[in-house]
Amino acid sequence: MTDLVQWMALAVFATAIAHTFCTGYFEGLARRSQHHAGLWHLLGEVEVVFGLWAAVLFVVMAAAMDVVSAVQYVDGRNYTEPLFVFAIMTVAATRPILDLVQRCVAGLSRVLPLAGAIGRWLVILALIPLLGSLITEPAAMTVAALALSRDLANPSLSNRLKYATLGVLFVNISIGGTLTNFAAPPVLMVASAWGWDTPFMLATFGWKSALAVMVNAIGLVGWFHAELAALPKSGTEQDSTTAPVPWSLTLVYVAILAGIVLTAHHPPVFMALFLFCLGISHAYPQFQNRLVLKEALLVAFFLAGLVVLGGLQSWWLQPLLERMPSSVLFWGAMALTAVTDNAAITYLGAQVQGLSDSLKYALMAGAVAGGGLTVIANAPNPAGLAILRGYFDGGAVSAVRLFLAALLPTAVAAAALLLL
Repeated sequence: MTDLVQWMALAVFATAIAHTFCTGYFEGLARRSQHHAGLWHLLGEVEVVFGLWAAVLFVVMAAAMDVVSAVQYVDGRNYTEPLFVFAIMTVAATRPILDLVQRCVAGLSRVLPLAGAIGRWLVILALIPLLGSLITEPAAMTVAALALSRDLANPSLSNRLKYATLGVLFVNISIGGTLTNFAAPPVLMVASAWGWDTPFMLATFGWKSALAVMVNAIGLVGWFHAELAALPKSGTEQDSTTAPVPWSLTLVYVAILAGIVLTAHHPPVFMALFLFCLGISHAYPQFQNRLVLKEALLVAFFLAGLVVLGGLQSWWLQPLLERMPSSVLFWGAMALTAVTDNAAITYLGAQVQGLSDSLKYALMAGAVAGGGLTVIANAPNPAGLAILRGYFDGGAVSAVRLFLAALLPTAVAAAALLLL
């Protein structure tokens, strides 16, 4: 790529990031506009932002070079992660999986002698993110967000609680996947190159992350205990007119979910399993809710746009990472994660030869600790946002308020990974 194209790609990328902070403004324009409400609403969709600006980048590259070169660049990108998130998000949001999760959450929360919804939120915000180390972070984000949505639909909840919950959820999901070497996107990028297996991850990152997850979850339910205690202890009850899901069908969906997780690096296989899931859902509609195909497609579109835009940022990111000492790299990786997907940060770090163990640790710790600061910081975040944003004022989540809400849980994660 020429220097001109690289600088233009950086300008488009920076514009896309700025756009994510303006989605609330565009949603306001959509509500006030009489003639162009649809256009403003489109520009206010966070999941559309990076796909839209990826299209702009394609046009810029075609004009600066030629159409063939632009097509070759787009064709050469790896879209496995967007496809995987699309498949895992859709399957994890099916009624058999959600009913199973709800039963487990209800059973565990009943054991806790806590009032109202306190026990339920504690289980969702603490245990489900840690479960992400087994079922992958995108799946954990999907089931946690859908489990929370039943309570977030309650009009009595304050916006402060909603933003604090979203901040804790994003941070806990980001660090909760570090107990294994296959569940978190930033870990996947370096696990093979650096020889990090699951025992290493558990001993080096996992126990620290688990402690931070528990502190964040307990801190949130403690701070907002009055609001949570006022919610029904059992949550929103399932519609009595719907047929209960047979255990045999639940096991089929669990097997499909497990198969998708185990074949995460093989798109033809996990997409075949996904299509099989669609067929089963169509065959037994009485045991199924509406599939979240639209939401999952939007999230995949977001991530695919990030793949296209992020592929031309290594020319300035990699030298920046190489020049940072370990004492600075942690904070630098955290800051860069807020404006770039954390998997991209660790991937670029893996390309740097001769990194010491301390630098590798600082890079990974900063990347996962900062994964909740923005929507783009961690690949599963758009999935959670797509499910929960409708419960916020105006149907949109303020990027600034999300950033502020995530600062404290991020500080807890940083302290655990730096000081322990």
